[in-house]
Amino acid sequence: MNAVVERVRAVQYAVARVSVAPLLVRAGIFVIVFAGFALAFPAEVLSGRPIFFMAVAALLPAFGPRKVWTTFTALVTVGGWLLATDGYGRPVALWRLLAVAALLYLGHTLCALAALLPYDAMVDPELITRWLVRSAAVLLGSAVLGVLLLQATGTGGGAGYQWVTVLGLLVAVGMAVLLGWLLRRR
Repeated sequence: MNAVVERVRAVQYAVARVSVAPLLVRAGIFVIVFAGFALAFPAEVLSGRPIFFMAVAALLPAFGPRKVWTTFTALVTVGGWLLATDGYGRPVALWRLLAVAALLYLGHTLCALAALLPYDAMVDPELITRWLVRSAAVLLGSAVLGVLLLQATGTGGGAGYQWVTVLGLLVAVGMAVLLGWLLRRR
């Protein structure tokens, strides 16, 4: 019984020490991941029980940013995009593609920040601001470069290529496996 009482006291002490900045970062993770789900999945799927499961899935990386949940939610988002474009015939729109890519990147970078911040960290708001400004610069540069490349190659029409999306996903997973292997080899 003493072990249970000690555990409860330890949890109460930990909850009392939680600071605002790490909680805001984790709330941002939830909002961004959920927005990515809402934008990627077709509207027909976003009613009823699936929206509840998506909300629970969006909470997972907020509570465990160092775990596999960040990758899981990114794969669910990409799966929703594939379901919407291939299964429900939603046309590939450049604005939606850029928005989903931006939300995937923001969710990933906020999970990286949250993984570095303990719950009781006293964080200068300037740190989070600089982190977000750098992320916005990367997103803006990527979007501009992507649109310029689409225009230069003439492939910016309304037709999307499903195989390119799947190939990009396979390359990303392959890079993650390679990096994991290289880290373990060290």
